[in-house]
Amino acid sequence: MEGHRRTSSDLTCGHEVTYFCRLARPHLVYFPSCSYDGILVNSVEARPVFSSLMQEPFKSIPVIWTVQESSLAHRISEYNSSEMVQILDGWKEVFSRANVIVFPNYILPVMYAAFDSGNYFVIPGSPKVAFQADRLVAKSYDRNVRISLGLGPRDFVIAIVGSQFSYGGHLMDEALVLQAVGPLLQHLQQYSSENSTQTELKVRILSRNVTEKHSPALDVIALNVGFPRGAVEHVAAEYVDNLLGVASLVIYGSCLDEQSFPSVLVQAMSLEKLVIAPDLGMITKYIDDGVNGLLFPRKNIAMLTQVLLQAVSNGELSVLGQKVASVGKIHAKDLMASETIEGYAVLLQNVIKFPAEALTPLSAGEIPLALKQEWKWHLFEHVKHLYHMNESLTGYKILQKIEEEWRSNQKDDARGSTPKIDEAFSTIAWEEERENRIMSIKMRLEEEELKDRSDQTHGTWEEVYRNVKKVDRMKNELHERDEKELERTGQPLCIYEPFFGEGTWPFLHQSSLYRGIGLSSKGRRPGADDIDASSRLPLLNNGYYRDILGEFGAFFALANRIDRIHKNSWIGFQSWRVTARKQVNLSKNAESAMLEAIQTQKHGDAFYFWVRMDQDPRSHANQDFWSLCDTINAGNCRLAVLEAFQRMYGMQLDEDLNSLPHMPNAGGTWSVMQSWVLRTRSFLEFVMFSRMFVDALDAQMYDNHHQTGHCILSLHRDKHCYSRVLELIVNVWAFHSARRMVFVNPETGAMHEQHPLDGRRGQMSIQWFSYATLKSMDEDLAEEYDEEHPDRKWLWPQTGEVFWQGVYEREKNMRQQEKERRKQQTKDKIQRIKKRARQKTIGRYIKPLPDDAGRLNDTRTGD
Repeated sequence: MEGHRRTSSDLTCGHEVTYFCRLARPHLVYFPSCSYDGILVNSVEARPVFSSLMQEPFKSIPVIWTVQESSLAHRISEYNSSEMVQILDGWKEVFSRANVIVFPNYILPVMYAAFDSGNYFVIPGSPKVAFQADRLVAKSYDRNVRISLGLGPRDFVIAIVGSQFSYGGHLMDEALVLQAVGPLLQHLQQYSSENSTQTELKVRILSRNVTEKHSPALDVIALNVGFPRGAVEHVAAEYVDNLLGVASLVIYGSCLDEQSFPSVLVQAMSLEKLVIAPDLGMITKYIDDGVNGLLFPRKNIAMLTQVLLQAVSNGELSVLGQKVASVGKIHAKDLMASETIEGYAVLLQNVIKFPAEALTPLSAGEIPLALKQEWKWHLFEHVKHLYHMNESLTGYKILQKIEEEWRSNQKDDARGSTPKIDEAFSTIAWEEERENRIMSIKMRLEEEELKDRSDQTHGTWEEVYRNVKKVDRMKNELHERDEKELERTGQPLCIYEPFFGEGTWPFLHQSSLYRGIGLSSKGRRPGADDIDASSRLPLLNNGYYRDILGEFGAFFALANRIDRIHKNSWIGFQSWRVTARKQVNLSKNAESAMLEAIQTQKHGDAFYFWVRMDQDPRSHANQDFWSLCDTINAGNCRLAVLEAFQRMYGMQLDEDLNSLPHMPNAGGTWSVMQSWVLRTRSFLEFVMFSRMFVDALDAQMYDNHHQTGHCILSLHRDKHCYSRVLELIVNVWAFHSARRMVFVNPETGAMHEQHPLDGRRGQMSIQWFSYATLKSMDEDLAEEYDEEHPDRKWLWPQTGEVFWQGVYEREKNMRQQEKERRKQQTKDKIQRIKKRARQKTIGRYIKPLPDDAGRLNDTRTGD
């Protein structure tokens, strides 16, 4: 996997465009960053990365996959015959994930027809063949290659190649070409006898689909023309590199007019081989007769003999042939570059949605000719070593790995089945198990009957309810706590990492300082102590608001009854995108330095951040805060924020955009990518401000955005709309609420205060951002909702708690009333007991004395 930010020189579009990620290596499978607006995949070896691309949040990122290998296509029939359905289904799913599958020729889409989901696209041409020419030239000097093809060291070799498509007349075309080569055989035999040389003419025909009837027929034709046995042979398609490497010249023997220039001729020309071809339309477009190749009329193949006699002299290429081959190599280096570049330019314009901060690239017709006539070969030098590997294995490694996994799963399934030898024992074991279950059921029934006969005390419903609540509390208090949760309890800071989907898991931390918070109940990490934000804030179950709020959804979910889940005095957030970028991820030194500053209260009630605006790729040199906000929001950030403030504060501000809160460019930088730390108390104050600000933004944009998908803050249909404004708004609140703003170097931990408080005097609008003002506004909204219950669409009540003094008084009165009600119930009960009617006694019962006592009395009397 290789990723980098591409500019105009990379895409030959003349403008700075957007960011792409190129995936080509199989051993790294994590998507590098969500800062990219498109993914270019260059090999089937990149198959493992699709496990992440098919998960949230990467499902919607456009993927353009260029497939140049035929290795997988050759396995499709084998998979079908071997009933490897799982492998086929897996590849179909991966192929359907890509927005566009690009092929460099028209034969590959036919070979991959089994995986076609309607996303195939052909852009003829590729720099790959010319780029690998150096490696292929070395094969022409390899003696073993010539021996494997049945060639001697001095043989003059003619390679006959043709169309990759099968058609009925290809045998006739080969026969006519052999007949035209016949006179050259006689010419070389005469030259060898006159000069006592051992030069022999050998013809090798590149065949893709050779039948049993084809080879004998061709042998008969070769013998009739005059070729000795063994002089004419077929070569399988997989040995095309070897054949072209040792060939003296190459004849294109097919008269089938195709849609693009044959790639086999590009390869031959790149190897400085003389190319002789018929005057087909797609060939004459790129080959000038006598300049970079030789042509013969397709309707008169007999003229091929004259062309061959001009090209061959004294058992080798003539001076004309050598000159033409040399020029052909130069032309082949950038052959079809213009068409390929224009094709990709059109494709990118139709597939990629360019963000507002990127200049729209030129259309294919507007690209300067100098930029599209040749490839940028200097860019390929950095990856040249990757192509020194054995190219015959390209694409096969991932296939072998997947097949091995499939066979391993089949073996595991076979082991899991019960062997026949154990069937008798299993029957006995099941009989014993059945008897034991029957006995246990009988014993349980007897115990339940005895339990029903025993005396049981019955309480009131209130007592039952109280006991159930007590048991629930005990369950929550006695749940097993892992080590990270215990460590987190004793530290002053917890940094939360909002995430959405399994694709983000590799970028989440595992230490006790961090804790994940999932924006959806789906895609949560198994066994991790993550928070389910949607259960704490039902608004996030709505996909529209989950996408548009982003990390702010996690802010609102945590702030909603925060004391139930967050026990630390400081709270922080870090986007998983920061971890993906690595350069701005907090190091251990930075974490320790920040914890020490918090514990010692070095900066007081400060706002710590570690991702700088001036180092953000979206920011241009010396760009101020509001200019950057406009840049990434289609130029409408200031207008949207101004209208939101007007709605928030219920007053008509100056329409001039300069009336926005002042954000000076001098004195420091600002925070981006939602990665910062605050006191928990200050965080709740920021959330109080943010809820009202988000409600104001939603009120002005919801109708149009929800219905059409378009938003004034984006050039295209964008489900995130004002999320880029929310990314920056924390700076406005921190600056104008008089918080210290401290930048923490993510590598060293060094701290530098930005926009010092002393220099801010006279620049802050504290009256609009003070706690008293925000609290008063918050209570006014809560009172309106609590008393009036407006039926209009209103986002604010759904983003957190609705509380004001009236709610407190009402709850206090309700508790007092409940207390009085219970007291009255007790008095009534006592009165009922006192007034209860009692039955009068009918008579007095005197218990008789025992018989022994009577005798004793009688005895005493007698004495």
